[in-house]
Amino acid sequence: MSQRFFRSSSPARVLLPALLVLGLCGCQTAGLEDVTGALGSKPDTTRAAEARPDLDGLRERYRAKQNDPQVALAYGKALRESGQRSQAVAVLEQAVLAHSGNKALLAAYGRALADNGNFQQAFDVLAKAHTPEDPDWRILSAQGAVLDQMGRNEEAQQYYASALKIRPDEPSVLSNLGLSYVLQNNLPKAEQTLGRAYERNSRDPRVRANFALVLGLQGRQAEAEILVKADLPPAEAAAKVNALREMLAKKQQRADR
Repeated sequence: MSQRFFRSSSPARVLLPALLVLGLCGCQTAGLEDVTGALGSKPDTTRAAEARPDLDGLRERYRAKQNDPQVALAYGKALRESGQRSQAVAVLEQAVLAHSGNKALLAAYGRALADNGNFQQAFDVLAKAHTPEDPDWRILSAQGAVLDQMGRNEEAQQYYASALKIRPDEPSVLSNLGLSYVLQNNLPKAEQTLGRAYERNSRDPRVRANFALVLGLQGRQAEAEILVKADLPPAEAAAKVNALREMLAKKQQRADR
């Protein structure tokens, strides 16, 4: 990531690495559409391994039908999910060049660019993936997540607000909005927003992890750890709790200086 993307506020500089440590994306990488995935963590190795058989088959299909936009779309998504972000960008870029009016390809290409750290280009491409006459709440939320990565939190929140007008109380958008408030160090508002997301989808581990983050940042570590550990295998739960504890300890050390 180039230095210009670190021109955000102090809370953002502290918390973005912390979010990556927690691996909150499950991620989103999952990708930008997957809430915290919006902040660009790497997919876990288990998920990458599970994706391998599909990826091999899609690679063969893509080689046979490179001009088929649906095949390129599926192959690009599989590459992203397996952590091959540069390859996903290359595949989707070629598909967009051949099918410049395909909104689904533009959206996927924009998300792949964001995964790869090309934030301004991602934002510009995502803007072409929908129109004011036919807005897409998922793309608006993705644009907000990209702006948050660039430290432009207030602008990001406007995009989340637009997404919520189309899809009121959508947990994934609320979760992204809550993280945006975290990055501004507005923890009470972040807790309120993430609490709403949790009420509407308490089963989503990414939403729980974000809610746990803001609780932990406010000193409510026991509550946070209960949320982090929910529905996880013991070893993975312990790893997540340790990551949360380390992140909170580092933040407290910075605050004490």
